[in-house]
Amino acid sequence: MKNVQVFDKPMCCSTGVCGTEIDPVLPRFAADLEWLKTQGYRVQRFNLAQEPAPFGENQEVLNLITTRGTTCLPLIVVDGRIVSQATYPTREQLTALVGGSALEIATVRSGASCCGNSGCC
Repeated sequence: MKNVQVFDKPMCCSTGVCGTEIDPVLPRFAADLEWLKTQGYRVQRFNLAQEPAPFGENQEVLNLITTRGTTCLPLIVVDGRIVSQATYPTREQLTALVGGSALEIATVRSGASCCGNSGCC
């Protein structure tokens, strides 16, 4: 099982989906992370404002923040390697970043199950 870690910029809550002006990307991304979990990935999400310790514990993350500041956030880390920075990837991009199969990507695009309506699974 792959480990996916998200190092978020400082936000008022763990997902950033609060307040009066919600960035529409954040609820979509939260849903996409939940979807990744259903695909068997281990997902952890850290908010700099609420959970600063993991930022200091990951040397690559700490180096980036030290040299670039928080403009590099969010960082997506897969199995200890930074694969994305400064943007929230789409579900299709997340699938590619975690090394998902063509079948997973096709499922993401179509919104259909891997078996269609045949019930073969």
